[in-house]
Amino acid sequence: MKRELKQPISSRLEELDEHLTTAIAAAEEKKAANVVVLDVRAIASFADYFLICSGTSSRQVQAIADEVVDRLKKTGFRPLHIEGYERAEWVLIDYGDLIVHIFTETARAFYDLERLWRDAIRLVGGNDEDEP
Repeated sequence: MKRELKQPISSRLEELDEHLTTAIAAAEEKKAANVVVLDVRAIASFADYFLICSGTSSRQVQAIADEVVDRLKKTGFRPLHIEGYERAEWVLIDYGDLIVHIFTETARAFYDLERLWRDAIRLVGGNDEDEP
């Protein structure tokens, strides 16, 4: 299946949850790098999806987090909990079924969630087609 390279990831995910696509669009708006979506339903009971992305600085990580929270709040979807916002190396936004992880590049390489959750189904990311 051939996909257009220049089309944003969020516009290629009509079949996914609306909240997930809203979160992806928000992250893309703030120029999040290396966006990955993992479907963890088969291996975790606490969430359905992980959205993992990176920012190049602590300020960008906070800007991505702010945009995700603001956009989802407009749809009536509020986070259950937010961790790590002040340090902004790894911000975790817990929406229950959707967990958003926003890292600095260094923290993402260190924690390597994609490797830790390698048994999850990768819905977005992990190949050149998903990069802008």
